[in-house]
Amino acid sequence: MALVRRPHRTLLLPTLFALAAAGGARAQSVFEMYDIARRYDAVYLAAHAQAEAAEYKAAQAEGLALPSLGYTGRAVSTQVDLPHNRSGDNNAWQNSLNGRYPLFNRANDATIAQARQVLAASKAELETAEQDLIIRVTQAYFDVLAAKDTVQLTRVQKTAILEQLASAKRNFEVGTATITDTREAQAKADLATAQEIAADIDLRNKRIALGTLVGRRDIEPWPLAVPVQLPTILPRNVEEWVNGADATHPQVLRARAALEAARLEIDKSRAGQLPTVDAVASLAANYASGNSNAIVPGTTRIGSIGVELNWPLYTGGIVQNKIKESIALEDRSRNDYDNVRRTVAQNTRVAFFSVQSGEALVKALEAAEASSKLSLEATQLGYKVGVRVNIDVLNAQTQLFQTQRDLFKSRYDVLVGSLRLRQAAGQLAPADLSALNRLVAPAPQ
Repeated sequence: MALVRRPHRTLLLPTLFALAAAGGARAQSVFEMYDIARRYDAVYLAAHAQAEAAEYKAAQAEGLALPSLGYTGRAVSTQVDLPHNRSGDNNAWQNSLNGRYPLFNRANDATIAQARQVLAASKAELETAEQDLIIRVTQAYFDVLAAKDTVQLTRVQKTAILEQLASAKRNFEVGTATITDTREAQAKADLATAQEIAADIDLRNKRIALGTLVGRRDIEPWPLAVPVQLPTILPRNVEEWVNGADATHPQVLRARAALEAARLEIDKSRAGQLPTVDAVASLAANYASGNSNAIVPGTTRIGSIGVELNWPLYTGGIVQNKIKESIALEDRSRNDYDNVRRTVAQNTRVAFFSVQSGEALVKALEAAEASSKLSLEATQLGYKVGVRVNIDVLNAQTQLFQTQRDLFKSRYDVLVGSLRLRQAAGQLAPADLSALNRLVAPAPQ
């Protein structure tokens, strides 16, 4: 039986290399964040402890098929009052070894098999916790990056609006623009200030969330490398993802193990009608001394070996009702298993089409960004030659910044969505973060 290992330290090696290359800077890549969280996050560590406990529980059940040996020691002192004012006493020391080895016990066999299924289910739960940790770390990581993008965009937007406000004031002073242009630009500038404050608050909260997850403060995630190249999700057929999920998803494996354990419970209940056969042996040594006529002084040695049969002939209907209960519970486990399979298939399809929609949205927003830049340039030119007004420039700037914000956010959503798809299909693993790690790079100094 394979043992569940403690969180291994080999994942720390990439972190150490990265830290050395960065001159002692804090870990900043996606994989490094996950490596730290894996050794800090209480939810994951609790799941790991539960899986570790399950392996010891299974080892206890395995002991039911092994021989047992026990020792009994006893020392007795007896005072005897005899007729005619006579008295006596005796002392006895008794030592015995008793051994038992099960030869036939169907209930024990079923219990051992059940323990193995419970261990398999606990490993599936640990895998679920590991996949959940990957998603939480990645989501928190990109939430910080998205919040940083929003802060930077709001600041750029505010700078552009202030420049437009200064231009409106100059034009008003020379009489080429109305006070309306100045007031519109001032309103936009005030709104940009409020948006900048809100963006700063959101960034701080996102940093706190990521720091809580990894147990560190003042962390700085690496941004996406430019130009951004989102990976293509393969395979492109949703049914291949669904079929893979049915075979590998940890929740499906856990439900399957629970169903098998319920079937074994029926076998164990039926074993209540069967006999048990054990090989038994004992070895005893008794030493007695004293002046009582009731004892024979000296040492007595006794050894025995044999076979013991126990057969429950009548249990008052307990066994029969236990069998019926186990059959009903097995039917419940079968329905739970079917429900898990259907839910996993549904979630996999939803995750697949969400990623596809996200990819299409990224392409549309990239085209919208290019169009918005051209529109802003044309509007600014029209403003200079007098065919456009100040509000047109402000609106074109706002449209560009909103499009860029949505574009950056949609890229992060696609990356996290691709991991959620692998999680929905039960295929998510730490190695997937290595591929994601190649898409980020240290921010230029």
